[in-house]
Amino acid sequence: MSLPGSTAQAPSTRVTPGADGARAHLLTAGSVDDYRRVLAAGVDRVATRVAGADRPFTGVTPDELAPRIAGIDLDRPLGDTDAALDELQDVYLRDAVWFHHPRYLAHLNCPVVIPALLAEAVLSAVNSSLDTWDQSAGATLIERRLIDWTAERIGLGPVADGVFTSGGTQSNLQAMLLAREESCARETGRSTERPSRPELLSRLRIVTSAAGHFSVQKAAKLLGLGADAVVAVPTDAERRMRTDELAREIDRCRREGLVVMAVVATAGTTDFGTVDPLPQIADICAAAGVWLHVDAAYGCGLLVSPTRRHLLDGIERADSVTVDYHKSFFQPVSSSALLVRDRRTLRHATWHADYLNPARMVEQRIPNQVDKSLQTTRRFDALKLWLTLRIMGPDAIGALFDEVVDRAADAWQMLTEDPRFEVVTRSQLSTVVFRYLPTDAGRDVVDEANLHAREALAASGAGLVAGTKVDGAHYLKFTLLNPETTRDDIAHVLDLVAEHAGWYARTTATAELSCPVG
Repeated sequence: MSLPGSTAQAPSTRVTPGADGARAHLLTAGSVDDYRRVLAAGVDRVATRVAGADRPFTGVTPDELAPRIAGIDLDRPLGDTDAALDELQDVYLRDAVWFHHPRYLAHLNCPVVIPALLAEAVLSAVNSSLDTWDQSAGATLIERRLIDWTAERIGLGPVADGVFTSGGTQSNLQAMLLAREESCARETGRSTERPSRPELLSRLRIVTSAAGHFSVQKAAKLLGLGADAVVAVPTDAERRMRTDELAREIDRCRREGLVVMAVVATAGTTDFGTVDPLPQIADICAAAGVWLHVDAAYGCGLLVSPTRRHLLDGIERADSVTVDYHKSFFQPVSSSALLVRDRRTLRHATWHADYLNPARMVEQRIPNQVDKSLQTTRRFDALKLWLTLRIMGPDAIGALFDEVVDRAADAWQMLTEDPRFEVVTRSQLSTVVFRYLPTDAGRDVVDEANLHAREALAASGAGLVAGTKVDGAHYLKFTLLNPETTRDDIAHVLDLVAEHAGWYARTTATAELSCPVG
């Protein structure tokens, strides 16, 4: 399917270089000088663009950009690095969204630290695959050490384990897979009637909060559970899971013959940055014998925070935990992990293939990461965190995360004192959900005014904010993950939002007043 604005192309004359010419592009002992030169040229282009970016986005639209990309004949190579980089500047670098810019305030995208970029260059060139020992060697042990380090930071205990993943969605999916299999095994063992697998799956339920991540619903669907398998319990005024409602829901499920296979608590909701009351939730799950998963994809930065680690109290009692280093550890995408309290539960992701990881390797104590991963071929993404810790250290990462949380508190204070806006709740992390409130003449178009403001701001490229819905109404959202963002940056973006939204409300009200009735 073509993008908007794409055009059909006539068949081209294919250029087929000889094997000798193609071989010159392989990274080998004979091409290391070219390797150094080519990578330096690419780094220089990016560095120049980063240094010169005066706004986070150009405002380019799909209709504007698609014809440029569709018009490139991929069967006719340019044959020259500089020419290819010139072309890349036109179709990508010039219009890229720059998360490093202090007025990018939209999604959970962070600027990245230089030690992790160094690791990207190393791991891409070596190209280790983390599925088996004989494809990775030391990379396997480095990843395992980082899993142990993270589990220690969480406090999961001596038999904890885990594996790096592509992101929070995959981590949550695997956690739900483990919870499902553990629940099925437990229920089958309890029953004398040996319920069929389909019948048992139809009775499984996942309980999460109304502010939880959508990947939980997606995981339920991928795992073959029913459309009603995910039960969302209400949140309190601070958008944290209500524990009284959680207890009530677990009791209801039991009375109706349903099986709660997992409770998903959130340590850092995407919209509100709130942390569910983990100690109380852990108490309820322990009493009910229910798997507790904590989605800390966003809030995992608290693990290294010098001042806010206590916000994660209770996470050490989870059966599984999702962490996204590429959110709050300032790592490039992708860098995530799933941690489990009991390493034996990872067996539910194991499949032995004779050509890859035969069962005898377990007896020989050969560490194959594919034994506990949903992926087979997998990048050595752990190296990015490894070099970051070895060069910067965890305290430095935590200090950066504390800065963005402090900046969100500044933004919340500014919004509460500004009569042009209303703010939903104070985040425990670094998001702020708010909206512009038009004057009386424009009150009827408050949703439309805020939607327009977000779109107009993005079109200008002067700043980027996210949007969401709260109780059915449209709101805007700051997600602050850049320590370079200042109060002045926030104030400037708020003025732009008010300008765009106010213009929409005024012109709409004027148009309605000038329109004859009847």
